[in-house]
This record gives sequence, structure tokens and C-alpha cells, in this order.
Amino acid sequence: MSLQQATQADIEQFLQQQPEWQLRDGKLYRNYLFNNFIEAFAFMTEVALYAEKANHHPEWFNVYKTVRIELTTHEVSGISERDFKLATQMERLAAKR
Repeated sequence: MSLQQATQADIEQFLQQQPEWQLRDGKLYRNYLFNNFIEAFAFMTEVALYAEKANHHPEWFNVYKTVRIELTTHEVSGISERDFKLATQMERLAAKR
């Protein structure tokens, strides 16, 4: 089965399951706030390793202990199951901190 753009119902269901995430400008959006830069950078490193294996890379921005994430799938010009999976993995990794 080929990769498909998520439906609005799919997105709404994800947002109900992951209330820290939002929909902004057609992308999944989340800010993470850590205790310090080392924790933020460690989180980004773990996400980078997972994302590389999944071949799905986030748009992100880091200043000190804040990491801003935006997820979208360029192949479908919108949000897909890949974004949901990456966001869910990010939640797991952040919860360890």
C-alpha cells in the first residue's frame, strides 16, 4: 500500500490521543521544554537516530532547553502515518527525561 495523506478524521484522532500536539499551517506542531540544553540536545540526538532509520526527518528548531517540532510528509504534501509514528516516538523519548 502506498503512502497516503491523512484524513481530517485521522488528524483529529491523533490530536485527541496526543493533546500536546497541535495542527498549525497544515503541520503537526509541538514545543518540548527540557530542564537544560543537555537534555534537549540528548532528546534531539535520539530523535535523529530514529528518524534516520525511518527515513522521515522533522523540521525542528532548538534554543537552549526548548525544541520546536513541525512534522509533515513532503511525498504526500501533508500529514501522513509517518508523522503520527514519529510524533509518538518523540513522546516516548521525551517521557524518559
